[in-house]
Amino acid sequence: MVAAVSHPPVDPPPMLLGYSGTELRRNLVDAVLRGVKTATSSLRAEYEPYTDDALPEVGERRVVLGLDDNPVCVVEILEVRILRVSEVDLALAHDEGEGFRTVLEWRRAHERFWAGREIEGDTLIVAERFRLVERCSSPQGA
Repeated sequence: MVAAVSHPPVDPPPMLLGYSGTELRRNLVDAVLRGVKTATSSLRAEYEPYTDDALPEVGERRVVLGLDDNPVCVVEILEVRILRVSEVDLALAHDEGEGFRTVLEWRRAHERFWAGREIEGDTLIVAERFRLVERCSSPQGA
């Protein structure tokens, strides 16, 4: 069961799915709220020591931000794996909740999203699995 909270949580760090204000963000957040999206992936280069952002950790909670960066829900990280793009399997592609039928579809979509970065088979990604634990009371702009 997912609990509703009367005010947005402030302690957990944000989970940014897609870019703010885009249809992709709206679709990804909607998929989380419907329970279809239970995984996400990002480039390893987006975390320490390459940036100031720490790698996600199992058990950590994150606030999913909606279309206009408003808190929509809270998820709990269940699994974090660092793997090569060539190691992505159909289960991860499916669990990202975007309707990928093949790993190749997953890869093409992510190459478009990560445009401007060279993506090879040995490019490292961070694959996260999570579960929805709370909904914020007013998810407008999700």
